Amino acid sequence: MPQLTNLKELSFLIYGLGISGRSVVRFFKKKKIKNYKVWDDKQKKLFKNNRPKNLTQILKQVDFIVLAPGISLKKNKNLKKYEKKIITDIDLFYLTKNNSKSIVITGTNGKSTTCKLIEHLLLKNKFKTSVGGNIGNPILDLIYLKNSFVIIEASSFQLSHSKFISPDYAIFLNLSNDHIDWHGSKNNYLKSKLKIFQNQTKNNYAILNNDLKNIFLKKNFSSKLIIPKNEEYYKIKSRIKNNYLSSTINDENMSFVFTFAKLLKIKESLFIKSMKSFKGLAHRFEIFLKKNSTIFINDSKATSFEASQSALSSLKNIYWILGGIPKRGDKIKLSKLKKNITKCYLIGKNIKFFRDQIKDKLTFSVTKTLKGTILKILKDIKLQKNIDKYILLSPAAASFDQFSNFEHRGNEFKKLCKKYARKFV
Repeated sequence: MPQLTNLKELSFLIYGLGISGRSVVRFFKKKKIKNYKVWDDKQKKLFKNNRPKNLTQILKQVDFIVLAPGISLKKNKNLKKYEKKIITDIDLFYLTKNNSKSIVITGTNGKSTTCKLIEHLLLKNKFKTSVGGNIGNPILDLIYLKNSFVIIEASSFQLSHSKFISPDYAIFLNLSNDHIDWHGSKNNYLKSKLKIFQNQTKNNYAILNNDLKNIFLKKNFSSKLIIPKNEEYYKIKSRIKNNYLSSTINDENMSFVFTFAKLLKIKESLFIKSMKSFKGLAHRFEIFLKKNSTIFINDSKATSFEASQSALSSLKNIYWILGGIPKRGDKIKLSKLKKNITKCYLIGKNIKFFRDQIKDKLTFSVTKTLKGTILKILKDIKLQKNIDKYILLSPAAASFDQFSNFEHRGNEFKKLCKKYARKFV
């Protein structure tokens, strides 16, 4: 594996000038790496002095292509030819000698929350730490302190093109169907996630869901395998006085964090004390408003049914807002959950898909827009007095049919609830 001294002697093309691509430019300038070019199909004026005249020629010439996450090789045959040269900004982090320990977290659901839980745990126990990657700042913009921990959230898009990732602690939370259109198959999706283990040594730790144990063992990875035991976390859960963590929605995440804490020899009492002050992330089972016996929850980040199941299983008397762009192959299985759902409200431009999934299983209304949905729900709950009711946006779908992203959807939901709730509740 080349080190920083070698990197100065190599040539690079930074392909894609989004947030991560621009951070690579800053990183190269900081490290005095001068032999690089940039390319972006749309942003043609950005760093134009470093833009080559002939893309095909530069692709042939450079040693490495630093590719932005999300760029698909299936749609770019020119890039596909040079797949062996492609690396990511996370690879550059590992190709650079630094004195920090790294924690890479991946999985279909719960990555961001687990990153923030571990960051909170470390800070509360006086460890130096920073967090980045798919959450917050690009990894190359972080400041690496001596003897610190760097927490990296790694998406399947980033991992798909990565070659040099080698974390001290690799955490694989769970796996379900997601981004299959982009990866081409569930197997390709899984292969991208497993890359967090492939360069680990016997001195590193692999912490993963028990469902993935056999897959890990078949691959003969070198790292120490650790399987979190949920029952160990359940023994102490009641001692963590934190409303956000009291439901079942974060039990899996917390089981991983508790396992990690034990590897660092953080005492149980200190773990419990640390977690009492944790505050959840926006758009992830975010309880943002309570009016009398009505509780409003923004779970807009739930972009698949798998992601919505946790919220639906942890509540009763739910008024569930569902809809958007469904994930390929996603199915809504309600046999164990329908007793928790009082009524469902369908939004977005794919009403038929969701109606076909829930008809004859749930009472529902087609409300299409968030505003129409909020007004309809608030009228429906008027008859239910002095009973806890949960208005839940957990759409089990992507947001792009009506919103720019899940944050836009969640913020609009919160704004509308706060505007209209005072009139009805």
